[in-house]
Amino acid sequence: VQLQGVGGGLVQAGGSLRLSCEASGSIFSINTMAWYRQAPGKQRELVAGITRGGTETYAYSVKGRFTISRDNAKNTVTLQMNSLKPEDTAIYYCNLAQFRVGYNDWGQGTQVTVSS
Repeated sequence: VQLQGVGGGLVQAGGSLRLSCEASGSIFSINTMAWYRQAPGKQRELVAGITRGGTETYAYSVKGRFTISRDNAKNTVTLQMNSLKPEDTAIYYCNLAQFRVGYNDWGQGTQVTVSS
């Protein structure tokens, strides 16, 4: 499985960014696509996830500001990030979890920097 992410960059606090990720390869019908992030000196944490059926999960810190969506036909997942805060600064990783077949794959990561 390959995960190719695009988006990210530098934005001022209060601004918006959009991250997108496309999965290719061995993709099965039962899976969850998600975005994680890792800030310097911190552990990687779940930002938002969405099942193939559309069930969404969000970290408390981003609820109401971030929206995750996916296109099953294109195997893509998008994270719309609004009202960004300096504490959202991190490297963001796309993830495709297919635990029933033992797969858990990651994208290369993209930097998001929010200036105050």
